[in-house]
Amino acid sequence: MPVLLIGTLDTKGTEIGFVRDLLRQAGIETLVMDAGVTGPPAIAPDISREQVFQAAGTSLEAVLREGDRGKAVEAAAAGAARLARRLFDEGKIEGVLSLGGSAGTTIGTAAMRALPFGVPKLMVSTLASGQVKQFVGVRDILMMYSVVDISGINRISRTVLGNAAQAMAGMVRAARGCQPAPSEAGDKPLITATMFGVTTPCVEAGRRIFEQAGFEVLVFHATGTGGMTMESFIRDGLVTGVFDITTTELADELVGGILTAGPDRLTAAALRGTPQVISVGALDMVNFGPPDTVPEKFQGRRFHQHNPNVTLMRTTPEENDKLGKEIAQKASAAKGPTAILLPLRGVSAIDAEGKPFWWPEADQALFDSIRLWKAPSVELIELDLHINDPAFAETAARKLLSFLGR
Repeated sequence: MPVLLIGTLDTKGTEIGFVRDLLRQAGIETLVMDAGVTGPPAIAPDISREQVFQAAGTSLEAVLREGDRGKAVEAAAAGAARLARRLFDEGKIEGVLSLGGSAGTTIGTAAMRALPFGVPKLMVSTLASGQVKQFVGVRDILMMYSVVDISGINRISRTVLGNAAQAMAGMVRAARGCQPAPSEAGDKPLITATMFGVTTPCVEAGRRIFEQAGFEVLVFHATGTGGMTMESFIRDGLVTGVFDITTTELADELVGGILTAGPDRLTAAALRGTPQVISVGALDMVNFGPPDTVPEKFQGRRFHQHNPNVTLMRTTPEENDKLGKEIAQKASAAKGPTAILLPLRGVSAIDAEGKPFWWPEADQALFDSIRLWKAPSVELIELDLHINDPAFAETAARKLLSFLGR
């Protein structure tokens, strides 16, 4: 199968052609997509710019008439993403390589983010030495700095593009011949779990139970990106069960902390029908950076300095009431087996009697809201335990195993 090469062939055609020829010399077929707009393509594409814009629901003529470069790039990115996913689903590509500046990176990485985990993805970009979160998202995209602008073939670009072509060839060959390494993990079904430092004992205890039962466990740090990444794995159908103990990212999204995973957190398992056990780990806190980064509107709230770079703010009863409703409603929309477990003696290591965030009224508001809003289809298990008590972890883990028939 070919590697998909994506570029604006009016400005980067020579460079795309150079990489195409190197891949062919390495025995790798290619499929070239033109995402350009204005000038004529420097090389002949296999997928024309007209096809790209058509896939985005518009046309090249309409884009040219409007004359808005930003909207043209947005449309090209949408079209490239849809075409790349279609080609992959039809078994017609086995990797994606793109090169460009800000526009080319926007377009190329949009196509890469549309593809599942494990498909080789390589972006040669003038922006790769800076902030690339908006380009990578939660996908396994390899960002390679172009060092010089992608403008002609010279002693620097020849080396960078040559390395990129060889890297892609190597990834594709490895994927073709990849066999599971003889290991204890093998092809064990996957369980995902969410963890914070303040819920580590619970999740670690659960992980050991799952591994003893024959599962492989992927633990995601609930730092925003971690939750988004886990949701993407679930959406891709890679996950057998979800041990969502630490739902703290919902608090950051609601209140305005820095570790939000966005409004779609706690939705993928529900939509796919993946069995899930949900708890309220670390919903006693909202995350900020150093103390001087906390917005002024929060002055007078209860804070705890986790370390010099992390300031935690205690959630209030009013906020917890809203969080409980959100969790209950998202769980109630689930197509698969779902249980919510409540640790009545505290939701984090610092939410326990004598600890900085112990506030029984705030926790009670969270629990009462879940009780009120959850549907009968959601099993509610209340335990007179702290979230990090071994018995709580075992009950939660055994409940998920029962959903999975173990």
